Amino acid sequence: MLAGEWVVDTDRPALVWERPYYPTYYVPADDVADSVLRDTGQTDHSPSRGTAHVYDVVVGEQVAASAARRYPDSPIEDLRELVAFDWLAMDHWFEEDEEVFVHPRDPYTRVDILPSSRHVRVDVGGETVAESSHPTLLFETGLPVRYYLPKTDVRLDRLSPTDTVTRCPYKGAARYWSVTAGGETHVDLAWGYDAPVRESAPIAGLVCFYNEKVDLFVDGEPVERPRTHFA
Repeated sequence: MLAGEWVVDTDRPALVWERPYYPTYYVPADDVADSVLRDTGQTDHSPSRGTAHVYDVVVGEQVAASAARRYPDSPIEDLRELVAFDWLAMDHWFEEDEEVFVHPRDPYTRVDILPSSRHVRVDVGGETVAESSHPTLLFETGLPVRYYLPKTDVRLDRLSPTDTVTRCPYKGAARYWSVTAGGETHVDLAWGYDAPVRESAPIAGLVCFYNEKVDLFVDGEPVERPRTHFA
């Protein structure tokens, strides 16, 4: 949707992996609303997809500049009749009647959330800032296990809220805390979801720390810091 109007409504989307972490929606040109695409006369070249014709998306007086592209002569035949829209240039996206945020959901990504009785300890700068025997473990495809802890088991006096907010299509909007420990303040080291999406409801109100940036111990054993793009 853009400016309160449907720009595209389709039950025939294609998922195209333009980047490794998540797909992009490509939709049949026939399912795009009439007269919303305005040819800019510009092109954009992709080594894999060929040359794209670039379009503004126009709804009433609102213009999303260069927000759509089409590859009519793509070497990938399946793309030739499809249109891709810039996700952030649109106002809203829906799968069925549920709004989707950030990017399309990857059908190959799975999120499992399980209660646990493992003992988890989080140290920052040599100081214990959280310790719990009833963590909630979140398993997400391609990422390390995340340990979500009750606030009653976290040194909240060491946490300071920040203005940072991130969004995840599988979990919702997260807010962040900086952690002061060991004589240093570590910015945005912990996060939590006050109102996660339905599938991730068990982590509501819990606190998680970046495995990549803290000293984590599970059942007394140190956990090696994972190497991810969050490190």
